[in-house]
Amino acid sequence: MAVTPQQFTNVTVLTKANVYFDGKVVSHSVLFPDGSKKTVGLIYPGSFHFGTKAAERMEIVAGTCRVKLDSQSNWKDYAANQLFDVPANSGFDIEVKSGICEYVCSFLP
Repeated sequence: MAVTPQQFTNVTVLTKANVYFDGKVVSHSVLFPDGSKKTVGLIYPGSFHFGTKAAERMEIVAGTCRVKLDSQSNWKDYAANQLFDVPANSGFDIEVKSGICEYVCSFLP
């Protein structure tokens, strides 16, 4: 089980939100001094598909979701302090049945 950070220090947060699926997925970009980038966001109930250019690590902060990577046929459930990795040039389906799923997305090298 992963331990998702409670806060980030010495970062720049972009105030313009990244809004997807008519506001059902919203995130903000966080820029780190070393040049790396993360997004922190919320996913409201629904089913969504995301494509990836870079590899990503999705860490669930709160709530629950289920995920199916493009390369797999089975869905897997995730909850707080769990994570999944998505390969570059791929994608994933994510479903939130109720409540809000909070996440941190790290863009991997």
